[in-house]
Amino acid sequence: MASPARPVVGITTYVEDASWGHWNLEAALIPYAYVAAVERAGARPLLVPPTTEGVEETLDALDGLILSGGNDLDPQSYGAEAHPETTGTRPARDRGELALLDAALARDMPVLAVCRGFQVLNVARGGDLVQHLPDAVGSEQHREVKGVFSEHSVTIDNGSRLGSVLGGHAPVKSHHHQGAGRVGSGLRETAWADAGTVEAGEDPGKRFALGVLWQPEAAEDQRLFEALVAEARTYRDERRR
Repeated sequence: MASPARPVVGITTYVEDASWGHWNLEAALIPYAYVAAVERAGARPLLVPPTTEGVEETLDALDGLILSGGNDLDPQSYGAEAHPETTGTRPARDRGELALLDAALARDMPVLAVCRGFQVLNVARGGDLVQHLPDAVGSEQHREVKGVFSEHSVTIDNGSRLGSVLGGHAPVKSHHHQGAGRVGSGLRETAWADAGTVEAGEDPGKRFALGVLWQPEAAEDQRLFEALVAEARTYRDERRR
């Protein structure tokens, strides 16, 4: 008997200059840790480039979506002026991911938003961002060394969907200098760092719309990806009925 097909989970990519072999070209890329985490959780990963074209056709091929981490959002996307530490913005990526996310949520497709992805989720719901957290908390505890993940713990609301997956506390790895400011409409804060910064949020009105400010793909704990894939499998099965 053939084994059941795995659900397909899209992972948003970023367009950056990349080098391989004799080439140095723009490439749509993503850290392989995301791909490996999705595969270990039992799904088939599909890389999604940042574009506003073909959004519905893309989602037709997916059973779940991961908004990946990456560069700072353009502050214009939430009506703010740029802080001096806000750098490397990619407005085209912002537009593509906001369009993809809006359409995915309209379908009630399972969504896991990671780091920058959580920021996109918050902005999509009308929230804004703290552009440089050290100004608010007085330290670089979430990105102590650029290019190296910082390790800290978060406290999680036990009554949240996130809490049902991870429990009331979790050690996490992070690499961000921005975070949620005003929380967007319909989103519920679900995790906090010791300094009180919001580290996760979710939409209780959706089957699975969950964002975390840390990098779960960089850790050994697979539970968030397993929860996403379980929901993606249910979503796929419901679509086929």
